[in-house]
Amino acid sequence: MGEPGTQELISLDELEAAGGLMTGRKHILSILVENKPGVLTRVAGLFARRAFNIDTLAVGPTDDPTVSRITLTLDGAVHPIDQVTKQLHKLVNVLKIRDLEPGETLARELALFKLSADGTGRAEVLQICEIFRAKIVDVAKRSVIVEITGTTDKIEAFERLVRPFGLIEMARTGEIAISRGRSET
Repeated sequence: MGEPGTQELISLDELEAAGGLMTGRKHILSILVENKPGVLTRVAGLFARRAFNIDTLAVGPTDDPTVSRITLTLDGAVHPIDQVTKQLHKLVNVLKIRDLEPGETLARELALFKLSADGTGRAEVLQICEIFRAKIVDVAKRSVIVEITGTTDKIEAFERLVRPFGLIEMARTGEIAISRGRSET
């Protein structure tokens, strides 16, 4: 591998030899946990101690009020995921972990965009919203707030198109995901 600060390129083989098994894909972990105080802190702390950066994190109730679902997205090209999932299984309040396969998973994200929109710009923003099936949820004299739901790619494409109009503020939930078909988790 190159010395720190050099611009040498490192091959994938060299990277794998240095850091272990890496899949190179985004991982979506669906973790069922007991709905108790401190569980999220312990789960997030486990990732932090192993220098993982959590890309998105969403937590919510399930059909059982004593169980919550934590949905984490991580970059599998940065660190091997196997060791951290084994450590997660050892946490007392963790009931089930599933690394969801991208082809067998339905994932969605919600985003709110506050956009500068007055005069001719407003009509163009409304057209873009119609194309992306986004909803206008608030209208003010010089701005609009837009709600959009979809894949991460769809939300990022929407952001690229509306940013030139004047992006005042943006809030995104992070992905939630569920496996397709009859399987559980």
